[in-house]
Amino acid sequence: MSSKTSTKTSGGASGGRVRELATPGRVVLLVIAVLALVFVFENTRQVKIRLLLPEVTVPLWIALAVMLVIGWLVGRYVTFGRRK
Repeated sequence: MSSKTSTKTSGGASGGRVRELATPGRVVLLVIAVLALVFVFENTRQVKIRLLLPEVTVPLWIALAVMLVIGWLVGRYVTFGRRK
């Protein structure tokens, strides 16, 4: 029997499944998701933002999320031309 065949069957079916579900990357993503939810629930107060002329009142977490997306889009735009 080759080593490839024996490693697939070692640990049983349920033992391999648990290892596949709890990869380090997935654990990190779960922690980030929980921290993001805590951030949202801690920053629900309303803030006033002036956009040139109009004044908008939104929850703080939405204002910060919009700024995150705008910053990400600007970063993608700036680095897009450098990849070629």
